[in-house]
Amino acid sequence: METRELRYFVAVAEELHFGRAARRLGIAQPPLSRAIGQLERRLGVTLLERTSRGVVLTEAGAVLLREGLAALDAVDAAARRTRRAAAGRPSLVLVTKAGASSELLAKLLDAYAAEPGAVTVDVQLCGPGEQERLLRDGRADVALLHRPYDSTAGFDTEELATEGQVAVLPAGHPLTVEARVRMADVADLPGLPMPRWPCPDGTYPEGPGPAVRDHAQLLQLIALGRASAVLPDSVRPLLRDDLAVVPVVDAPRVTTVIAWPPHSRSLALAGLVRTATGL
Repeated sequence: METRELRYFVAVAEELHFGRAARRLGIAQPPLSRAIGQLERRLGVTLLERTSRGVVLTEAGAVLLREGLAALDAVDAAARRTRRAAAGRPSLVLVTKAGASSELLAKLLDAYAAEPGAVTVDVQLCGPGEQERLLRDGRADVALLHRPYDSTAGFDTEELATEGQVAVLPAGHPLTVEARVRMADVADLPGLPMPRWPCPDGTYPEGPGPAVRDHAQLLQLIALGRASAVLPDSVRPLLRDDLAVVPVVDAPRVTTVIAWPPHSRSLALAGLVRTATGL
């Protein structure tokens, strides 16, 4: 298969409409239809069921969509890392969720900078769930991910820390006098709904809570008495005086891992991972 064919197929599979896919790709619809037909003949399978309203993915098509996205990410990653290697400045790009594991990240950067042969580490802060995509498509070399919220499938990983979670509430809320609470106590607090984080496609799930992009926005909404949240215990250093936390005894524990592509042979990356596991 050619990468062009895969990009064409992914566009149709995601749009589920040849016309919209053609506009997205900037090509006419007839050559797009011919390319998909040629791909199906070469593979000997039906990838898309055509209907009067659009198209539907077959089981084979769903597999190719998943595998095709991974293949295209690998191609993009190879191109990006090749260009960076030619730039002549050894460096690593580390991506992490803004506001997460701040203390651990600061310790890691300081410890690694003191190692012989350390290279520049460019830190890229992103929104929830974005680290995985940046690592897969080559925009990042290494990431801090947080299970169970982030997927580590397909990456090599080392566990760095495991922590409990706390309910973050406006200071003075009646629950803040409790020594500990349970998830049921904070799930439906009157006037303090849980936030809605963006899905991978950028949309937000339905629900009563506010749509938030990052921790800074969320913490301000909590301080204003418009939301509450359950977050990893390491959020404490980021909190202002108008916020309070209470441990949530039955919340799932969060494990921070350092993750990288399994095919990497970077000595600089190996040094960073070694430093991280030694902390």
